[in-house]
Order: sequence, then C-alpha cells, then structure tokens
Amino acid sequence: MTTSGVQGPSGEVYRVRWLPGTDLLHGACHCGAEHTDDDPVEMWSWMLTHEHQHEDSRR
Repeated sequence: MTTSGVQGPSGEVYRVRWLPGTDLLHGACHCGAEHTDDDPVEMWSWMLTHEHQHEDSRR
C-alpha cells in the first residue's frame, strides 16, 4: 500500500493511501473520518472540505 501524507495549516495530518489492485484512494483525517474515491482531485477536495467542518465545530 502506498501512503502519502500532508500536514495541514494547523499541524493536523491527512493521509491518502492507494489500495493496491484497484484504482481507489482511501483518505483518513486526523479526526478519524475516512473517505474512498477513485479520483485524486475529489479525494483532496473532500480532505480540504472536511477540514472546514473541524473549524465549524470549534465555533
């Protein structure tokens, strides 16, 4: 399994893993939320949109 991680602006870590034998990417947020998609752009869009849900819950 290939893993890529990105650190967000507040220090949180987002991970995306390629699921071998498929065209699927599996993303995991530091909060435990997960998402699977076959489109890398959609995967990162989910990650970045999901981050805003964290900000909304802190208000």
